[in-house]
Amino acid sequence: MRAIESASVSAALPRLIHAAIARDGGWLPFDRFMALALYAPGLGYYANRSRKFGMLPQSGSDFVTAPELSPLFGRVLARQLAQALRASDTRELWEFGAGSGALASQLLDALGAQVERYTIVDLSGSLRERQRERLALHGERVRWVDALPDAMQGVVVGNEVLDAMPVQLLYFDGTRWFERGVVARGDGFAWGDRPTALAPPFAPALPPGTVTEIHPQAEAFVATLAERLTRGAAFFVDYGFPAAEYYHPQRSGGTLMCHRAHRADTDPLADVGAKDITAHVDFSGIALVAQDAGLDVIGYTTQAHFLINCGVMELLQHADLPARANAQKLLTEHEMGELFKVIGFAKGCDAAFTDAPIGFAHGDRTHTL
Repeated sequence: MRAIESASVSAALPRLIHAAIARDGGWLPFDRFMALALYAPGLGYYANRSRKFGMLPQSGSDFVTAPELSPLFGRVLARQLAQALRASDTRELWEFGAGSGALASQLLDALGAQVERYTIVDLSGSLRERQRERLALHGERVRWVDALPDAMQGVVVGNEVLDAMPVQLLYFDGTRWFERGVVARGDGFAWGDRPTALAPPFAPALPPGTVTEIHPQAEAFVATLAERLTRGAAFFVDYGFPAAEYYHPQRSGGTLMCHRAHRADTDPLADVGAKDITAHVDFSGIALVAQDAGLDVIGYTTQAHFLINCGVMELLQHADLPARANAQKLLTEHEMGELFKVIGFAKGCDAAFTDAPIGFAHGDRTHTL
């Protein structure tokens, strides 16, 4: 089934992108290319029916996320969300980009009656179908929406959602900046650069040949969320860095990465629609736009510190050996523990919570943003 679908995607999606390039005069900004490659209806990576999430490539999956790796992830995260629900006097959770539905299932099981409604915002019709199957036992407590309402209350969670938002690519020749886009080359694609007034928000003396990303779509999403959240909190878990690390001279190749069959590569122009395309998150930019739009930054730390603060070690004591081994991957520095970060925001919550959210009790790195 996947081979048939992949053949269809490999033909139809490039034609769609070639048409978009032609309409734009022969050059397409990378963020628009990435949006089509990931989200073109029925064809893009997240819009087609191929399996994305799983432990091993033999399952036909491309990568594993924390909730699939260990159910302890959701159980531990639920402790922080429970504190935020109480502090905001709300009973609704909002999840963006719910993937397989694994995290939603874990949170609903852990929080029980503390959550009256669980709202999922997900653009992928095929993933929605899988989420509905997985969450059927939770009945009408779960609903799906296509977009944010004008006003909302509750606690928001997003696991590996910011990294999947399209980015703009910039190239530095040693003197000036160019925006890197995509042009047609035969049946495939190639890079094309155009002079631009755009530049990274933090640009020390970068070496010639530097390629990096900026994140206007992720920042616009967070700003919109901040404006429409009248009372509540938000927590985002993703891989990334503060701006000083993100735009460090030694990171001259940028962070753009593709994932397929549990292998990574750096060529988003190949096998379009058949693999994930991501970029690390600039957490400084996310924090600044959130603050400007009215949210308080209540913490920023590594995933390892966050989970330990929320009590994962206590749960590990009662887990069997295989469960412990998988959970350790959430914590160890060379796996997900250091690269993945958690950032928290709040609005209209009681001061006791905003001053002492449990997930950031130790190891808070807000000062690095």
